[in-house]
Amino acid sequence: MTAMTTTPAIDYLSEVDRFSAHNYHPLPIVLERGDGAWVWDVEGKRYLDCLAAYSAVNQGHRHPAIIEAAKAQLDRITLTSRAFHNDQMGPFLRELCELAGYERALPMNSGAEAVETALKAVRRWGYRVKGIPADKARIVVCAGNFHGRTTTIVSFSSDQGYKADFGPFTPGFVIIPFGDVDALDEAITPHTAAFLVEPIQCEGGVLIPPADYLRQARDLCRERKVLLVADEIQTGLGRTGKMFCSEWDGVRPDVTIVGKALSGGVYPVSAMLADAAVMDVFEPGSHGSTFGGNPLAAAIGRAALRVLVEEKLPQRAHQLGSWFLGELKKIPSPHVQDVRGRGLMIGVEIKVASGPARPFCEELARRGILCKETHDQVIRFAPPLVVEKEALAWALGEVKEVLA
Repeated sequence: MTAMTTTPAIDYLSEVDRFSAHNYHPLPIVLERGDGAWVWDVEGKRYLDCLAAYSAVNQGHRHPAIIEAAKAQLDRITLTSRAFHNDQMGPFLRELCELAGYERALPMNSGAEAVETALKAVRRWGYRVKGIPADKARIVVCAGNFHGRTTTIVSFSSDQGYKADFGPFTPGFVIIPFGDVDALDEAITPHTAAFLVEPIQCEGGVLIPPADYLRQARDLCRERKVLLVADEIQTGLGRTGKMFCSEWDGVRPDVTIVGKALSGGVYPVSAMLADAAVMDVFEPGSHGSTFGGNPLAAAIGRAALRVLVEEKLPQRAHQLGSWFLGELKKIPSPHVQDVRGRGLMIGVEIKVASGPARPFCEELARRGILCKETHDQVIRFAPPLVVEKEALAWALGEVKEVLA
């Protein structure tokens, strides 16, 4: 009987280095399997996933109900394009709208596509509803934002690494400090169509704005006839302890953008949510996507939403996150500048004097905990919302030793 052979990780790493564009700098770990909050590499080592694919697998890796829905749909039909209707998209959009409290949803694929969709919608709303002169619409955004990497989106990034040698850039954006309502007030003019903001800047370093910031921004936008657009691609769908992070301030934005966990990490699914007053600026031919709303994506999305609700994952994120954040704050460490978070979106900021966060992430990986640094100095802890408390308690012991 011939023994099975395992391809060493270095072979996979060499292959990627040879054939892939070098646009990422991942940890040198090659994963081959996942289950719940755990993943395994090609050499059989198990890790606690504390990144959750940037919150795409809030429901855990390969959630049985989502996988079952995907398999069932694969045996029926996967793609119709928007030239025809399918029997999954309508129910999916209805269930998403009912969950989020909006009248309309426009399905796309990647998060960046959903952001681009929202940008087009608010600009057209600015011209057709607010009466902004042609090509004069402005959208206010925040410094430190991360909304994707298309040419238009990086046009309003304040991170020069996202912009270097990719110009010329799309005009029409005004950048203000994150969390500063007075700056928003000053930035709004009669030509302002919308304010686009992340309720928490996850990629920016898990930055949480002052209490009541979003409500004050909503009130100001309403007063000045400006649309409030919340990018909830990473913060939404349970991650911060409520279904949407905006709910912490009691806010229902005019537009909400969702993605990532909308499919439980099984397939690219995203959407823009708004009421008819905004969404109806679109007419046939003005925007679209061949894959947006396809029956496979819709069937998966329906299952992903059911899991979030039936397993009470937002409540679980709130309970576990509050406990985990509190325990992290208790760790005595000469390296830690700050510990902050909401729900199971938590950042541990490393002092500049202790060097960047990446070596700490590398040591955690050697101990079986997968994290990824963000904004150079921050270790982000954002495990799947199905993670067990016992697993987090074990991780705390390892984190304490690494930060000692």
